[in-house]
Amino acid sequence: MKFAVIGGTGLIGSQVVSKLRAAGHEAVPHSKSTGVDVVGGSGVEEAVAGADVVVNLTNSPTFDDASAEFFRASMDNLLAAGHKAGVRHMVILSIVGADQVPELDYYRAKVLQERLLEDGPIPYSIVRATQFMEFVEPTMSWTTDGDTVHLPGTSIQPIAAADVADAVVEVAVGEPLLGIRNVAGPDVYTLDELGRITLEARPDGRSVVRDENAGLFAAVRGDVLTAKEDAHIAPTHYADWLA
Repeated sequence: MKFAVIGGTGLIGSQVVSKLRAAGHEAVPHSKSTGVDVVGGSGVEEAVAGADVVVNLTNSPTFDDASAEFFRASMDNLLAAGHKAGVRHMVILSIVGADQVPELDYYRAKVLQERLLEDGPIPYSIVRATQFMEFVEPTMSWTTDGDTVHLPGTSIQPIAAADVADAVVEVAVGEPLLGIRNVAGPDVYTLDELGRITLEARPDGRSVVRDENAGLFAAVRGDVLTAKEDAHIAPTHYADWLA
């Protein structure tokens, strides 16, 4: 099969392209660096022409309310171009529990992206993943004050990017789900606990304190960002990933 991987040069996209090619498929990465502007529309029709499946892994450059317009414009352009090209399946990557945190602009924008796909003309699949292991250290940097990292006790079930890519590939090569597949890592931590584990493995002089008002995840309540009952559990444990 031929796959157009939009956002195919990023953290997940580059791995999806490699894994699809290793499985014998034709996978072409597209991004702004290859001349495809999903918001403005230039290069989009050319990118999806001849593709059996479009895997959309693009992401908003901001996490504020401007992210909604990014996902609206990009989905409108990709759906129109994909429908015109006769694409048989479109896949997007979203977030476990995105619809449970309306306080966050970015999460509302991801839900909008899902709704546009569901209401569009192309058979679809949505892969919802928990928070990436690769994002733990950047998250810590956002809430660092001097030698102290402030993190809330939000429940997190981190998943390795490589496992996310595997899940996207598995869904993309199959029949459209016309629904959602949830994927998650094998272990649940509080975010402050995860920060301490990270700094024990990679000490840099900082320490972690629990602060329920710190950072993006302070708006999250309960365990809404952890695996649902039907979730596919990935194999990579955070301690092994750190090692």
